[in-house]
Amino acid sequence: MDIGRLGVWSSELRFGDPKRNQDAAAELEALGYGAAWLGGSPGVRHAQRLLAATSRLVVATGILSIWDYEPETVAKEEAALAADHPGRFLLGLGASHGALVGDRYTRPYSAMIDYLDRLDAAGSPPERRVLAALGPKMLAASKDRAAGAHPYLITPEHTRRAREALGTGPLLAPEVKVVLESDPARARAAARGHLEMYLQLPNYTSNLLRLGFEEGDVAGGGSDRLIDAVFAWGDVEAVGRRLAEHFDAGADHLALQVITDGDEPPVAQWRELAPLL
Repeated sequence: MDIGRLGVWSSELRFGDPKRNQDAAAELEALGYGAAWLGGSPGVRHAQRLLAATSRLVVATGILSIWDYEPETVAKEEAALAADHPGRFLLGLGASHGALVGDRYTRPYSAMIDYLDRLDAAGSPPERRVLAALGPKMLAASKDRAAGAHPYLITPEHTRRAREALGTGPLLAPEVKVVLESDPARARAAARGHLEMYLQLPNYTSNLLRLGFEEGDVAGGGSDRLIDAVFAWGDVEAVGRRLAEHFDAGADHLALQVITDGDEPPVAQWRELAPLL
């Protein structure tokens, strides 16, 4: 499966007007992006319209929550997509967060392993899946039970550690947050507005603390130090320099999440970033 070096990560492509999203996906393909990662806890079926509107673009779930979809159903829907669009659907799986899942959220690592066992039994190929992995145990599962890992809300240092954990071969496709704004105050304000919700989720804050940040860095929407490490902000050249840090650290593919204040797919920004391809 060829997902290229750069893709986009977008909740906007998951929701809203289907025709608008199909047109945006077709333009992504024309610009040369390799993959569209659907945010917003998508199911397999949400990839169908974008695949139908394109001929080469890979569509990935980023991330399908294991608490919301039965693995046998996922395997069946995945097989149907693979038959209609060979080599163009990538199943991204994640254990989500206790605050979002509620009482069902127990022993997430064990739940993921059980889910993978059931997917395997239903005929879902491990080479067509990736796992949302931050810590060592889930990274090991990404290496042993999937094609690789799709970490979210990370830094170049996490990319380096993830590559060390995965070794050579498995796919490493981090999500990278992008703010196309060169004014530091405006860029960091936009970043904080986006990040505040994520810093309420212990899975993310624990990972950031493992990377060497302190409690003060993950409070109040994030310190400047945290913002500058997690986000690629500035003009296109500055964003390109940050992406190069991830590639140098061992990433194979980067899923760019462009942060805006709207709910439309940020097509204009995807065009602006296309020269980085």
